[in-house]
Amino acid sequence: QVRLVEAGGGLVQAGGSLRLSCAASERTFSSSGVGWFRQAPGKEREFVAAIDWNGQNTYYADSLKGRFTISRDNVKNTVYLQMNDLKPEDTAVYYCAADANIPPRLITSASKWDYWGQGTQVTVSS
Repeated sequence: QVRLVEAGGGLVQAGGSLRLSCAASERTFSSSGVGWFRQAPGKEREFVAAIDWNGQNTYYADSLKGRFTISRDNVKNTVYLQMNDLKPEDTAVYYCAADANIPPRLITSASKWDYWGQGTQVTVSS
């Protein structure tokens, strides 16, 4: 069991930045892939970004490349999502997910991830 805790959400004006964090207390987190997803009201949960266990490989939704950056610090057992030039359409609840064995071809599928955090709200005003 891996318990994930997201933090860093909030209200920001369009063009602003936020950095989300996803922390876990279990040591297995440092050997797990971690992904970020988001879900806006009335919409399905969508893939945002993912990173492999050692941070060597990162993956992004095509529409977010260049604005969002995922990174991790395995000493702190934390994964980050830096979000720049935020737009109102980025408004959603952001979730992190972890899985020790998810293959890259499945990372965009929310149903394939084993563990989820409770989510953090990001609201971007125009």
